[in-house]
Amino acid sequence: MNASTFNEIEFFRAIAASGARALLIGRRALIALGLPVMTSDYDYWIGSDDAATLNTALQPLGMLPTATPGEAMQKGRYVIEGEEHVDVLVARGVSTVDGTMVWFDDVWTRRIYLAITDDVSIAIPSIEDLILTKKFGARPRDADDIRWLEVLRGTKP
Repeated sequence: MNASTFNEIEFFRAIAASGARALLIGRRALIALGLPVMTSDYDYWIGSDDAATLNTALQPLGMLPTATPGEAMQKGRYVIEGEEHVDVLVARGVSTVDGTMVWFDDVWTRRIYLAITDDVSIAIPSIEDLILTKKFGARPRDADDIRWLEVLRGTKP
């Protein structure tokens, strides 16, 4: 078995330096907030015109997209693969399971930054918006994640 050469700091640095409007969502965002959950991939929600920028930023890390930016926009999502798996949501807006429409531009304006190192930060949705992104699906683990986020924001014991 070969050791992985994936460097998470360089991954986050490349995304931050790219200028792409890219929000880390999913369980990796919860992990960045210090919550005790596990996942094996990365999930990003990006601005509708940022797929090419993100793809270009990650190519030097050996990470390649499964779709062109046009195909990604048409499908609403795509994957970037290399030593790690990155699910990328490319949609102006997404409906939650209860019918609330969540718009990327609104979530982007409320984003927060988490310092990963002295010179690298990641953008994630606000806790309220992160809860909404967990309502895009109806998986049991999404409900668990929402409970963790409610504890973090202080609304659940």
